[in-house]
Amino acid sequence: MKHAPAQTLAGIGFIVLSVACFAILDTTTKHVSASVPLMLALWFRYLIQALFSTVFFLPQRGMALFKTDHPRFQLARGALLFGSSLCAFYGLKHMPVGEFTAIASITPLVVTVVAAMVLGEKVRKLRWALVIGAFIGTLIMVRPGTQHFDWVLIFPLMLIVTNGSFHLLTSKMAKTEDPITMNILTGWVGTALGAFVLPFVWELPTDGFVWAQLLIMGSFATVGHYLLIKAFSKAPATVLTPYFYTQIGFAMLGGWLVFDHMPDQWTLVGMGVVTLCGALGAWLTVRESRIQVLPIES
Repeated sequence: MKHAPAQTLAGIGFIVLSVACFAILDTTTKHVSASVPLMLALWFRYLIQALFSTVFFLPQRGMALFKTDHPRFQLARGALLFGSSLCAFYGLKHMPVGEFTAIASITPLVVTVVAAMVLGEKVRKLRWALVIGAFIGTLIMVRPGTQHFDWVLIFPLMLIVTNGSFHLLTSKMAKTEDPITMNILTGWVGTALGAFVLPFVWELPTDGFVWAQLLIMGSFATVGHYLLIKAFSKAPATVLTPYFYTQIGFAMLGGWLVFDHMPDQWTLVGMGVVTLCGALGAWLTVRESRIQVLPIES
């Protein structure tokens, strides 16, 4: 299936806005983790997403809002995202936002490889090179063998597996499922899963600023995941993959603004490599778009 240039560029735009939302979510998560139990914050994040989405769309669509042809896929998608969020919450508690995001950014590489093998999406050699280049840039940032590598790495590594599977399933489902329904069902599945441990961590926040942060987490999670679904409905995963790496830049900015954490010189070198790959990916998309348009104009 070919995608029009406008559709492809719209998908890229949705991805960049989506990862910006996720960077804000991650930064807020790390900050609020010092005030409330992580599992409680995770439950509120999903509850707010589910409530906001349902209250906004239910009057327009009624109970048809929850209709899906693939309930098992919806449950699996919600469970994968909940597992991914769990890894992210605990990883962010022990690691800087930028460094955690850098390690987790291996996920797009996994998505590209699996998408090529499972979904049958064609991957050009130059696009393979861009994805691998971004992966090398990530390794420069985290530098295996340094103090960055200790037991807390289990969380971003587990995130790679769960989040990669989540993105792959999202890409497949977005072709047939309603993105609004997907977003809402994902929120309610996460809320239900989090409720199982809620009795063990219940501690109602009393600080208004903590409540504000929880609302920010839920709001940006809702918008970010809706934009992610829209992106996959506009363009294939292999085209969108390089643009996931822009989240590293947003995460570094959040870490600097909120925690005054400045990356060292090698981290900046890695960021430069990843940014270069992203810029080349944008150029490649424009070039491919021009090639697709020529036969129509002639």
